[in-house]
Order: sequence, then structure tokens, then C-alpha cells
Amino acid sequence: MIHLSGIHFIRGERHILQDVNVHIQPGEHWVLLGRNGSGKTTLLEMMNGYEFPSRGTVDVLGNRYGQCDVREVRKKIGYISQSLFEKLNLNDPVLEVVSTGEYAYLRFYQEIPQEVKDRALVMLERVRIPHLAHQPLGSLSQGERKKVMLARSLMMKPSILIMDEPAAGLDLYERERFLTDVNDLSKQNITVVYVTHHIEEIIPLFTHVAIIEQGEIIAAGRKEEVLTPENIHRAFGIDITLEWFQERPWIKVIESR
Repeated sequence: MIHLSGIHFIRGERHILQDVNVHIQPGEHWVLLGRNGSGKTTLLEMMNGYEFPSRGTVDVLGNRYGQCDVREVRKKIGYISQSLFEKLNLNDPVLEVVSTGEYAYLRFYQEIPQEVKDRALVMLERVRIPHLAHQPLGSLSQGERKKVMLARSLMMKPSILIMDEPAAGLDLYERERFLTDVNDLSKQNITVVYVTHHIEEIIPLFTHVAIIEQGEIIAAGRKEEVLTPENIHRAFGIDITLEWFQERPWIKVIESR
């Protein structure tokens, strides 16, 4: 599905990514875990073809970036990020915002086909907010906006869904409601890649974790093997105990350095 091989990314004098290797196979769902500034979002930008490595290769859905039309590959990738949300118009009704996902538009300037509106409403029902269909996007809570972005990303029936810290800014209630919707993606034929620096967001859906620190992958593999106190200490500089409950990891901090 996604293969990042020998990736280096240099911007100016800064070596942002160093010899990164991540291989995501069909049926796997991955979390990229690490501190702010560790290089997580840069990896996502490469998966989407918005950034290209200084060295190394990026293969997505059987296409090697640099040897294919990246715009065609992006049609099979759903993407949720704060930067994308900020490009949307807060005055547009929710149904219209979700409908734009069918074509990867930011806004409609013509009549929306009825069949697209009908599909958008189905997506809103899937994330349990069909009653907000005619509300302006800007009138929604943070949690509701995240659900709109999820519904929008599913409109194109993507093969891959990439999510960049989608639960950022949510309170506990809204975060758990949103993560419930994300977990339901296990019922669909979609590969999910999820970036976070919060370990408790690693819900049962996710099968694998890659921990990144200062541009290097320090551990990658099945989540039960990667999420250890030793690896968490290397990435975050804190001593913890870790327990699993309902297939989710929960930590207690012992001491920070």
C-alpha cells in the first residue's frame, strides 16, 4: 500500500528525516507517534505527494512518486488535516462542504448534483450528524468539525485515509466520540494512517505503530511490540508504566527528565 524506503529529507541545513523506512501492507492500520517537530507531518506530506524526499523512494498504491501522475494517486487518498480545514469556507453549509470531497474541491461554484448531495447525507449519517447538514461550517463545535472532515474524506471512497492529529483541540467527550467513528473504519476496505503524540488515541483499529524521534524511526511494527516503556522513554524522555485495556494502551508517568 505505502512504502517509504531510505527516506532523507533536507531543508536548508536541517536534516528533517534520516534514513526512514516504513512499509504499510494491505489490512494494516498505522499510527505515527512522536513529539511535536519529530517529522511526523513531513512523512504524511510525502505519502500525499506534497513533499518529495531528498533521497529515497516513495511508493503508494503501486505508483512510484516522480514516475507517475501524483494527482491521479491523490484521488485514492483521503486526507484530514488542520491546514486543509483552514482552506474551507466557514460560511458554506455542512452538506456542501462534505459534497466537495467527491471531487476534492474546496468549494462549489455550480449546482451540486443531487446524487452527490444524497451521498454526502449518507456520510453525515455515518458520523451521526445528519441534523447539521444545513448549518454553516463555522457554527459547529470542534468535535463536529472533525466529523465533517471525516465524512468529507470518505466521499471519494479512498483506498487510504491519512489523518494528521485529527483529535487535536477536542475535549475528552468529543475526542472519544470522534475516535469511535474512526474505529468504525475497520468495517471498510480502507488503510488508515494516523499521526498523533497522544498514546491513548491508539484505538483497537490500529495494528501497527512507528515511533519517530528527531527525524528517525526508533521502532516500528505491531503495536503490542513497539509500545514499551523503553521506546516511550526514548521518544518522549519520560519514564512510564503502560497497561492495556480494551486493546488500548494507557500510561502513567513516573518521572520526566
